[in-house]
Amino acid sequence: MEFSYLTDPGKVRDHNEDSVTIVKNQTGEVLMIVADGMGGHKGGEIASSIAITHIGKRFTDTSTVGNKEDAISFLKEVVSEANMLLYKYTEKNPESAGMGTTIVMALLTKDFLLFGNIGDSSGYVIKNKKLYKITNDHTLVNLLVKSGELTPEEAKHHPRKNVLMRALGTNISVEMDIFDVETDVEGILLCSDGLTNMLEDDQIENVLDSNLSIDEKLQKLIYKCNNRGGTDNISVAYLKKEDQ
Repeated sequence: MEFSYLTDPGKVRDHNEDSVTIVKNQTGEVLMIVADGMGGHKGGEIASSIAITHIGKRFTDTSTVGNKEDAISFLKEVVSEANMLLYKYTEKNPESAGMGTTIVMALLTKDFLLFGNIGDSSGYVIKNKKLYKITNDHTLVNLLVKSGELTPEEAKHHPRKNVLMRALGTNISVEMDIFDVETDVEGILLCSDGLTNMLEDDQIENVLDSNLSIDEKLQKLIYKCNNRGGTDNISVAYLKKEDQ
């Protein structure tokens, strides 16, 4: 198993509101996290950092997440805790009103693979060298696509494509979607929308399928995004499992 992560401010933003990490707990279980912050002055980077730091530490402090049901409870619990930390921070710091963050996570043990997400940062698996999106975006345009009011192509260029319907830290409680995924995958990819807004799935697949090292693959993905304008912060977390 190999894994790496990388974040970049892009070419337009003057600061980076994304946070990303991959951590192991005491029995070698792996948690991958990408968070894309939002909010007023430095609010976004504070929000994503608080969320990832809290969740990452809670995970590394555990010996094991236990069975699948225990793991789902753990993910929901730590996300709820992070949500409350952000909510209380905003109460104490009124200038941070509107602060929040998306979050996408993947938890891999020897027995199962779980994804969780809030917002529009994305989780994928790689199988037979193809990307398959696991998570669902909590955005206005995605709701309109599901209701048939927009086509997927129209959604890509919709002026309100970045309007979130769900985020961490903006309400006193939050609901996270959990996905139970088969473990027979070649890899796991998490990313902020700074990647997926710039690159199509086949472009990402081509980079991940190349003979570059895992770090070089992430560097190339970010280079390609920036070469196309780099209009947003870009964060990627990638895990390659042993060859099947």
